[in-house]
This record gives sequence, structure tokens and C-alpha cells, in this order.
Amino acid sequence: MNDKAIRDRLLKHGKELFRAPKQLIRFTGKVKADSLLNDLENHPHAFVLGCVMDRQIKAERAWLIPYLISQKIGGFSMKRLCALSAEDVRRLMSEPEPLHRFVDRMAVNFYSAVQRIALVYDSNAASIWLDKPSSAEVVYRFLEFDGVGPKIASMGANILAREFKIPFADYYSIDISADIHIRRVFGRVGLCAAEATVEQVVYKARALYPDFPGMMDLPCWEIGRNWCKSRGPECSECYMNDLCPTAKQNKRGLSKRSA
Repeated sequence: MNDKAIRDRLLKHGKELFRAPKQLIRFTGKVKADSLLNDLENHPHAFVLGCVMDRQIKAERAWLIPYLISQKIGGFSMKRLCALSAEDVRRLMSEPEPLHRFVDRMAVNFYSAVQRIALVYDSNAASIWLDKPSSAEVVYRFLEFDGVGPKIASMGANILAREFKIPFADYYSIDISADIHIRRVFGRVGLCAAEATVEQVVYKARALYPDFPGMMDLPCWEIGRNWCKSRGPECSECYMNDLCPTAKQNKRGLSKRSA
């Protein structure tokens, strides 16, 4: 079993990212949109609403939605958002072009999230993570938003801890967010079966590093997005290639073909 060596390599990179100085997070690649999403001091609800929108479309497109709506309504204060009716939000999400693949469902989720932030958190979404709560509490608070499941809830908590440097009492309950990239990487490096379920990947990460399973999230996502692609993996460029059985197999295949 090579699990320990693979885990240690992933954790090494994950801890480097966790300890790195805080920087602007490039959610969308568009400066103004990213500035809004990074503004936890004045617009913490923008980040939360971005999390709510991140479902079944490309992440960069989903995270752009808060900014696009802010452009349509002339700002993104909670006062402006609370003045919108459910029908207003549906119209903003659908006209002149749809902002999401599932406009009706996500318009409901957006409206519901605004109402929850207003009523439960007194219009201050930062209350979700202030005062050094436990990781379980933060994940649970995300799960209370309509449309948010365990993957997005863990992702939101992980971004707060890793990127925004928000302190939590612990990190036990921040799971790996087992999207298609992470599941592919876990399968190819041999941590799980090639067709492992989301639950299998989540529990494998918990078994490998129970103190903070989500520590391996970004390293695996980066590997899957940049090198370990579904087609034409660039194994020679990946820093896991000397440990990865798939990379070794691909290398042997190339050697045989060139012989």
C-alpha cells in the first residue's frame, strides 16, 4: 500500500496552501466580481450567495452571478437585496439571458438565502463564521441554506479557513469536496477504486487525515484540473507522478510504443 506516501505528499502541498499569506481569491477571473466576493468585511453575503449558486454549472460562471445581479440593481447591499421580491430575483436571473442553467430553482435558492441571512443573521452573513466556531457548526450553517449539500457546505468552510484565514475551533468536519476532478485523482493514484462514489472518497479522506480531511481538497482539485485530465493526462508535469500507479503505467505504455 502506497497510501501513506501519497497522503503525505498531498498534505505537504495542502499545508503550504493553508499557511500561505492571504491573497485575493480568483473565483471568476474578473477583477470587479472577485473583489466583491472577497469583500467579507462589507459584503460577506456575496461569498455565501456565490456558494449557493455553485451548482451544476462551471464554477467560474456560478460565482459570477452575485456580481451580475449587483450590476443590474446598482449595488449589492443587503438593503437592496432584501427589497427584491421572489419574482424580481427570478426576472434578474432570467432576463435578458439566463444566469444559471436552472434559473427557476436557483432563483428560489438565491431569494431564500437572502431572506435567511436577513432573518437569522440580522443581515450579517459573517455571523456564520465569527467567534471561532467549530467546523461542524460552520458546515451545518451552510447546510441550512436551500440547495446547499455536504459538498458545497464543506467547500464553503474550507475556503473560509484556507483562503480567507478565518479561525475555527477545529477542522474535523471539513470534508474533501469530492467533485469529478477529486474523484478522478483519488482513483488514479490508487487511494480508491477507479469508480469510487462520492461517499467512498469522503470517508477515505477522513481515514487518511481525520484532523482535517479537507486539507487534501485543493491539491487534488488542482491536479485534476491542471494535469490529471479525463483525456490526455499530463502525468510528466504532475508532482505526484513518481507515486502514482496510473502515471507509471502510462509511462511504461509510452516506452513500449517507442521501442
